[in-house]
Amino acid sequence: MRHATNPACGSVEHLLSRRALLGGMAAAAATGLVRRPALARTVQGSGKRVLQIFLHGGSSQLETWDPKPGTATGGPFRAIPTSVPGLHIGELLPRTALQMHRLGLVRSMANGSDDHGRGQREIASGRTQPAPLDVPDLGAVVAKAVMPDDFPLPGHVLVRGAGGGPGSASYLGPRYAAVVMEDGKAPPFTDRPAGLDRDADRRRALLRARANDRFAARRRTADTDAYTFSYDQALDLLDRRDVFDVELESERDRDRYGRHEFGRHCLLARRLLEHGVPFVQVNHSNYDTHFENFDFHIEQLGEFDGPFATLVEDLAARGLLEDTLVCVMSEFGRTPRINAGYGRDHWGKSWSVLLGGAGIQPGAVIGATNADGTEVVDRPVDHGHVFHTILQAIGVDSTADFTVGGRDYTIADPAKEPIREMLA
Repeated sequence: MRHATNPACGSVEHLLSRRALLGGMAAAAATGLVRRPALARTVQGSGKRVLQIFLHGGSSQLETWDPKPGTATGGPFRAIPTSVPGLHIGELLPRTALQMHRLGLVRSMANGSDDHGRGQREIASGRTQPAPLDVPDLGAVVAKAVMPDDFPLPGHVLVRGAGGGPGSASYLGPRYAAVVMEDGKAPPFTDRPAGLDRDADRRRALLRARANDRFAARRRTADTDAYTFSYDQALDLLDRRDVFDVELESERDRDRYGRHEFGRHCLLARRLLEHGVPFVQVNHSNYDTHFENFDFHIEQLGEFDGPFATLVEDLAARGLLEDTLVCVMSEFGRTPRINAGYGRDHWGKSWSVLLGGAGIQPGAVIGATNADGTEVVDRPVDHGHVFHTILQAIGVDSTADFTVGGRDYTIADPAKEPIREMLA
């Protein structure tokens, strides 16, 4: 397989306060993460993006990407053919099945975590928990590596209803932290107060900026930089608030995606990606099906399938999919064993992740589980391998470092590597 190429650029830097910097450096030295001179390569301004759909609570691989019909663990649903010859997925995903020639599957996830918090942190950061050093999550890493310095919008947006909070930007700082859109609504405090026109607001901002500059000339710290950035970003968003307004999309598109929460959020994701936002995460909850797993998956996947398939189809039709990596994941899967309440419990030993779009081999299927799905029998991988794969697929050298305060931090777990067969 060919590997995604990585244009060489300079190292990237972020200012930390002296106290935070010294504490971070001490922790890094103790864990071996301060390494050779920085080799970080970025693809800033390349137009690459990542769309992450996170199925909170742990969706069942047996009802989605790795069905086992006719077995004791398989449940009541059939496997259906897809647009990739020989590839079958669960029958609850008929429209997604028609998009599988644009997507790929990893069926051999085996990280072993059965705890929600730990699993979410591992899949988000690509590091086994508990980690000795706090590291940024995927959204912050992608925003840092891909977003141009003068990009006027947030580089990392989380669209959520119920379930899941924003991840950590850690030492990368507030510029790369998630801007949260609760229930798909525009970020708070981005509407200009009534009675205050744009020119008057700009004059106020200019006065504030002069005062800040005077203060920073004498006592500039990471905290003052963070405050200034947050205020400036909010000011910019006042002029670009329409980017976050899904109501500006056509009635036809709003019907195509569905008027329910997840449909609106997927249409909003398309809008954000069209405006170049480097990392967009959409949450869908709740898949924690300890009871009535099959009924819950009928409901949850019935809501997921149409909007997700429509989004993939639209990204392809608009020429965005070749630059947008799509991933669908959970913190873990569900037990092959069906419990007494017709549910499935937490299971991190053999589950699946979907990837597609930019840099991903379309139609690829990596790894396999045994006949009843209880263990991985081919090409076991985990969260660290997926983290490397996503970054490599959008052209980021995941084996390199970020330079922070003059020191180097590994972008991804150096003990892991990308799933090379998945890369186009």
